[in-house]
Amino acid sequence: MATMRTIEIKTAVPGPRSLEILRRKQQVVADPLSIYAPVVVESARGATVTDVDGNTFIDFMGGVGCLNVGHAHPRVTAAVQEQAELFLHTDFSVLPYEVYVTLAERLLALTPISGPTKAAFFNAGTEAVENAIKFARSYTKRPAVIAFEGGFHGRTLLSLSLTSKVHPYKAGLGPFAPEVYRVPFPNDYRGPDARTALEALERAFETHVPAEQVAAIVIEPVQGEGGFIVCPQEFMAGLRRLCDEHGIVLVADEVQTGVARTGRFFAMEHYGIEPDLITVAKSIAAGLPLSGVVGRAEIMDAPPDSAIGGTYVGNPVAQAAALAVLEIVEEDGLCDRAAAIGDTIRARMTDWQGRFEQIGDVRGLGAMLAIELVHDRETKEPASELATAVVDQAAERGLLLLKAGIYSNVIRVLLPLVIADAELDEALDVWEESLEAAVGPGAEHVHLGSGEPD
Repeated sequence: MATMRTIEIKTAVPGPRSLEILRRKQQVVADPLSIYAPVVVESARGATVTDVDGNTFIDFMGGVGCLNVGHAHPRVTAAVQEQAELFLHTDFSVLPYEVYVTLAERLLALTPISGPTKAAFFNAGTEAVENAIKFARSYTKRPAVIAFEGGFHGRTLLSLSLTSKVHPYKAGLGPFAPEVYRVPFPNDYRGPDARTALEALERAFETHVPAEQVAAIVIEPVQGEGGFIVCPQEFMAGLRRLCDEHGIVLVADEVQTGVARTGRFFAMEHYGIEPDLITVAKSIAAGLPLSGVVGRAEIMDAPPDSAIGGTYVGNPVAQAAALAVLEIVEEDGLCDRAAAIGDTIRARMTDWQGRFEQIGDVRGLGAMLAIELVHDRETKEPASELATAVVDQAAERGLLLLKAGIYSNVIRVLLPLVIADAELDEALDVWEESLEAAVGPGAEHVHLGSGEPD
């Protein structure tokens, strides 16, 4: 009996209707908003996307990490519709509503920080990061912030200052916020190792900024845009020790790693180390604009009255979606599912690494996995054009993949965790075929899109 396929490609990719809509887009949408994959979406369910030309793809992009519970999950859409019928907006700080309080209670119950904790909600990951710095500065009465090479924390002024990748995110957009300092992030593949990176941080306290002036250190447990680089246990432990020693607030940016992506609700749970604050966004509301900061109550309470807020922060419709997401994660066992998916994908990636010399590294945590493509395993010269070729070959075959990394030579997995086993196997087969087509002898391609994800 033939296996039913999910992918269905009826036209060239992009198809004629997608091309026509993109032509219209070019006339009316600002050029910097370039398109990564020229597939104009008509509908999406679970782990699949159908475009306006009737082509159905398996989606490993997941809205750049926003769709851990999948596209249009029926429990999420029902919660959104129910709340939308009641009211859309009041501004919580003007006219409060219960869903805000309920979400804070439920999210704090999942937060791996001991002692009293509190929460505050915003719209986007960048807002969560900027507000985490406000909390830390108010608490410590210090100005400076330390971030890491390869880190991505958003696109507004302070978070863009923390973000490390220059092109396309920062070039020509300065000057940036003052009192932001950057140190190396440990990288098991390219270096430095954890000890060297810790020494660089301690040296920065002598050569860049005194520790007593540092309000916060902001770290992604697994760097997202930086290329899915997993922070080593030794480094995270050393970071906690240094923050304790110098009274610095440790902020875990879990915008991309959170909500079950790594096999735990928060990636920090893998380390057994408590941060002081955690930022959350992306998948928390299944793609609706919602972010938050959760953390130690004494830090969260430090800013003066009304110093934290905004018109739209904590939108009730998005929060209703978030409550549904938390229920789905718990009731459907998505943390365990992420771990199982990760085991399956890692096994395939490791097999590919044995077959394709261009795969220099396989890495990640849980279902947050990636391969890094290089021209030569000895020199580790980045092969961004090969990564692009694989992504384009996959799209033509019905699999949507994302790149990452400071050299844009990493292909990452941000698939919905609700993907069926058959869909997962089909997608991995397509990825393998795309690798064969892209890195084989005489492989040629024309790049389909132009943009960079975030």
